[in-house]
Amino acid sequence: MLRRLYDWTMAKAAHRHAEWWLAAFAFMEASFFPVPPHPLLGLMCLAEPKKAIRFAVIATLGSVCGGLLGYAIGYFAYAAFGEALLHALGLAESFPKAACYLRDYGAEIIIVKGATPIPFKLLTITAGFIGMNLGVFIGASIVSRSISFMIVGVLFRLFGAPIKAVIDKHLGKVTAAFVLLVVAGFLAITMLGGGGKETTEKCASAVAVKTA
Repeated sequence: MLRRLYDWTMAKAAHRHAEWWLAAFAFMEASFFPVPPHPLLGLMCLAEPKKAIRFAVIATLGSVCGGLLGYAIGYFAYAAFGEALLHALGLAESFPKAACYLRDYGAEIIIVKGATPIPFKLLTITAGFIGMNLGVFIGASIVSRSISFMIVGVLFRLFGAPIKAVIDKHLGKVTAAFVLLVVAGFLAITMLGGGGKETTEKCASAVAVKTA
């Protein structure tokens, strides 16, 4: 089943409209969609390694634009449906802490956390909710998303063919390794993230309050 799904996705990733799908996935994931665009980006880079940088740029731009939608949801419509959206995505409990950290660290949190497996949509909606400076938000989002996607693009551009050969031969092992890396990333973020002790203690019991 895994092999069939892989082959099917590879075929879609090489479709003539794949770039539009990638932009759409990146846009939606930054504001309301639960599925990240990284798997599609990786498969498109595997299908056409010479276009890997182009695909990474598309994902970056799509995600930054989607982040603006997330910001708008937090700023203009949090009470109307932003809060319900976070509950539906399972992010409601993390929201007060995210608001606390963003108030204290601003762009630093967007850059550092946005480049990790932490859902980017949580940061974009929260940034809008607290009224973070829009220019700072956009600049930090560009840096953050560039780190997240361009690393993938550069690696596949340099090593695309060998990587594809390994995945074709050892798909099951590669999938298991990817899952382990994601889990390890979450554990590392939990242990290392959070800034200074004072901020950590304050944000541990934070309650989100709308910035006037």
